[in-house]
Amino acid sequence: MWYTSTVLGTRGNKELYDVAIIGGGVVGCCIARELSRYLVKTVLVEREAEVGFGVTKSNSGIIHAGHHTDSTTLKGRLVGRGNELFDQLHQDLGFGFKRIGELVVAGDEGDMPVLEKLKAQGEAKGVPGLEIWNHETLRREEPNLSKHLIAALHAPSAGVVNPYEFAFALIECAQKNGVHLIVNAPVTSIDVKRAHMILQTPRQAVAARYVLNCTGLFADKVAELVGARTFRILPRKGEEYLLDSSQQWLVKHLIFPVPSKTTKGTLIIPTVDGTIMVGPTAHDTNDRFDLTTTVGGANEVFGFVRQLCPGIDPRALIAEFAGLRPVSNTNDFIIGPTAVRGFINVAGIQSPGLTASPAIAEYVLELLGAEGLPIVEKDEFIPYIDPLPHFVRRTTAERRELTARDPRFGHIVCRCESVTEAEIHRAVDHGAQTIDGVKFRTRAGMGRCQGGFCTTGVMKVLSERLGVPLHNITKRGGNSWLVFPMEDIDKETSESEEGEPCSDA
Repeated sequence: MWYTSTVLGTRGNKELYDVAIIGGGVVGCCIARELSRYLVKTVLVEREAEVGFGVTKSNSGIIHAGHHTDSTTLKGRLVGRGNELFDQLHQDLGFGFKRIGELVVAGDEGDMPVLEKLKAQGEAKGVPGLEIWNHETLRREEPNLSKHLIAALHAPSAGVVNPYEFAFALIECAQKNGVHLIVNAPVTSIDVKRAHMILQTPRQAVAARYVLNCTGLFADKVAELVGARTFRILPRKGEEYLLDSSQQWLVKHLIFPVPSKTTKGTLIIPTVDGTIMVGPTAHDTNDRFDLTTTVGGANEVFGFVRQLCPGIDPRALIAEFAGLRPVSNTNDFIIGPTAVRGFINVAGIQSPGLTASPAIAEYVLELLGAEGLPIVEKDEFIPYIDPLPHFVRRTTAERRELTARDPRFGHIVCRCESVTEAEIHRAVDHGAQTIDGVKFRTRAGMGRCQGGFCTTGVMKVLSERLGVPLHNITKRGGNSWLVFPMEDIDKETSESEEGEPCSDA
């Protein structure tokens, strides 16, 4: 072999991994789980406090049927396979997923050629069950949509997923099968050696024979660290608005308008958890950190979706957020080897990247094999994890049984979503390190009051389980503290008062 088991570097002997994945979004986590099937020593290095905290957490959560993209693009070729893989992944990992179907609606006769084109494009790719509904069928199936809509393309294989829950389940399964995870570790430089690379992070150095660049918005910057930047990432901002569960009866399907050249449009999305989400906007930006929502964005979204479904009520808004899509200047996925031996880009993963992510993992495995990595299956691979026991979804008998085994199931911490203390403890068992980590795993804080009641209860459990004081608990890592020690506040107040001039007023 042309490598050794340890590497002597600037910080002493280091373990040599076969593959280092930079970036713990759904793509990086899918690849990690796929590699965990094989005798491949793998590490995933993530800059945030938990996986799924970057682009993934703000994803719309749609599993596309595949008719929106044609097979001349890489994303068009991978989306269908990705869609097919979700049923087995859901069965193995237990994340939130539903096939609710999609409707692309036509407002007038001028939209009909677009529906026909999408239908033909999908059928050529093998998308199942595509059918154009006339006005009467559309009104019968979705009576709350505008009566002015004349037709719709129905794609029954489309669905919705909780993207962050998907990422958590993937990495948990990967770790169960031997993958190492390093968080709070942004890669600051990459030293290219003859037969391996060394990733430098504030926490530690990581040596690997192959490096996969799955860094989303920062993929061009990371590629530049090794001189392999041949593309640009152009952030595209999207604002999303989440409505109270009182609106959930309005639609049954994903509702798409006829797409434009740059986006699939502003959508009405019934989420896995029973709420309705509307959005996103689509505005290019140069700021890779701008996650603000705006009055203009809200007006744009609600003005548009109310043309599709007049019953949508902006007063039912309970949360809003923004995400950034990592659009490449090629407008396609950029997945492949580079001029630097062992460095593979997995970049430009915009829509339908979530849908395609399991297929991207298979594709990357093939690339690694072609690049010289021995791909040998393990004798034993554990494909499943034990999903979190969501108390509110259980029958009365099951709830009694759970509470008898663990009395903490009898203590409701989040009243809006009926999340129990036991579920919060289980979330920590499954890897939660932050308030958002608990929220995304359990829905504690996602209800009408948006954490106004339950946040302190969640923090107390995290403090107890992680063995740190309350003021060290963060919302999502970094400096996102919610409380401060009184002595720090008293000191700051005292210093401020000493520096202020006296007033005669």
